[in-house]
Amino acid sequence: MERNWTTGSVFKTVLYFSLPYLLSYFLQTLYGMADLFIIGQYNGVESTTAVSVGSQVMHMLTVMIVGLAMGSTVMIGKAVGGGKPRQAAQAIGNTVTLFLAVSAVFTAGLLFSVRPIVAFLSTPAEAADSTVTYLTICFMGLPFITAYNIISSVFRGMGDSKSPMYFIAVACAANIALDYLFVGVFGLGAAGAALGTTLSQTLSVGVSLAFIRTRKTGIPLTAKDFRLRRETAGGILKIGIPVALQDGFIQIAFMVITVIANRRGLNDAAAVGIVEKIIGILFLVPSSLLSAVSALSAQNIGAGRHTRARLTLRYAIVLATAWGFFVSVVMQLTAEPFIGIFADNARVVELGGQYMRGYVWDCILAGIHFCFSGYFCAYGLSGISFLHNSLSILCVRIPTAYLASRYFPDTLLPMGIASPAGSALSAIICAGVFLWLEKRRDKP
Repeated sequence: MERNWTTGSVFKTVLYFSLPYLLSYFLQTLYGMADLFIIGQYNGVESTTAVSVGSQVMHMLTVMIVGLAMGSTVMIGKAVGGGKPRQAAQAIGNTVTLFLAVSAVFTAGLLFSVRPIVAFLSTPAEAADSTVTYLTICFMGLPFITAYNIISSVFRGMGDSKSPMYFIAVACAANIALDYLFVGVFGLGAAGAALGTTLSQTLSVGVSLAFIRTRKTGIPLTAKDFRLRRETAGGILKIGIPVALQDGFIQIAFMVITVIANRRGLNDAAAVGIVEKIIGILFLVPSSLLSAVSALSAQNIGAGRHTRARLTLRYAIVLATAWGFFVSVVMQLTAEPFIGIFADNARVVELGGQYMRGYVWDCILAGIHFCFSGYFCAYGLSGISFLHNSLSILCVRIPTAYLASRYFPDTLLPMGIASPAGSALSAIICAGVFLWLEKRRDKP
């Protein structure tokens, strides 16, 4: 199960390691869309709205857990790359203990706060009770969502990006089957969708634990490794907390922009919502490269192969830029047909095409700073990622979206440009920090 990626072709390594990440993210996206699609087949607007609002909250929580788990992936990757199995065992044990405590606290806090959360999101009154039910059941399953991400972070830190893909595939298939059972057969509505999500995650964790028992990890894990150590747990949190906060902040920014679009009217809101879903799929490639860079660079840093870590970053940026340029050109030519897949309203399609033509350039610029962020995380400098994303959101993305919405009421193109404009600032900051770090490293 353990695999060392500190030798061989760097380009092939980046491709081989990032592809399972990409498929995992795709399956997670499909997993999240299944509830909404199936509930729409059997229930009315009330249940659909409940699942839509609830799934947004759960997506935000999951993204933050994944960000926090980045610290574990980096710590384990450095230990594996450096040939330090005892250090890797301590990182794994501390990860389990730390995340179990975090999930217990979060679960209790969220269950007590479920109604205030639903009210804060301005959930329509007709859907409020169903949203509370959906979130209550999902919050009860939060320990299993956390457990899946713990296991995935451990596998990826040890150089195995395939196994987490298999685990999420099990969860995705189970979720679809259980949704049809609970929603379609038993008619449980939003509660049935939540049960399907929770039970499928539980099944995935069970499968992953059974898989671990049948495989030799090469890591000598003992009971002592589960005792929290200040240096190990602190290292995990030092990397993970800024990433988790950054990812949460990004999700909040998306919600703010959605609110801005909603105030322009129903057609604009629908157009922005559709484009966000398409962009979310296009961003799977940069997201997988970010995760691959952090895991691979961590192993190479642990092995003292800093040049190889830089090559990993370079090849990832090339791949991200190539992908971003390709989809940007395609969307300039075919934006409306893609929007038309999700809407038959001519005005929505027109507005969506405008928004997409501005927004899609973010696939290039975000791809660049995503790769830099993964590289910085591998060096334990995740605070840089939090800083540049915060500046991008507060200084460019949200203000530009607001001003564009106010001064260009008849088109969404300027509003779409807000996101790549923000990413341009992030990319400039990242490139500057990288060059500064390189100069410091070259000094005797």
